Amino acid sequence: MLQKKAPDSYQEKIIGRIVASVTVTNIFDEAKSIRCDALVDTGASLMTLPSAWKDRLGNLQVIRSIKLETATQETITGEVCGPVRIQIEGFQPIFSEVLFVEMKPEEGIYEPLIGYIVLEQSQAGVDMIGHRLVLVKHMDLK
Repeated sequence: MLQKKAPDSYQEKIIGRIVASVTVTNIFDEAKSIRCDALVDTGASLMTLPSAWKDRLGNLQVIRSIKLETATQETITGEVCGPVRIQIEGFQPIFSEVLFVEMKPEEGIYEPLIGYIVLEQSQAGVDMIGHRLVLVKHMDLK
């Protein structure tokens, strides 16, 4: 399947949607890496990729299988795998897990998701007015 073209800048504005370039790398085999455009989705928790791409990251450990409810209220099963390095372009990398789910490509193109846990760990805040990600200078410890 086709992968979305990386935007000219690290974020691309599309009618109220925030799309950012992100790189996910197997920390034990850095040659196994995926760079793609992903939709910023504050309703999703994890970095979410299509199951069809799982082999591209090499031999990741399956940490757990989980049930998920999609935006269309469909219940699906996904695999949480890791550890991986995730870097949203323009932000510091983090070390985390990635969620693989069966996705249906739209016009041959998958739409990975950047969830709120990845955003928070990356110190990326969502600017809804400017439709972009911004650096959060201070982490919240309250």
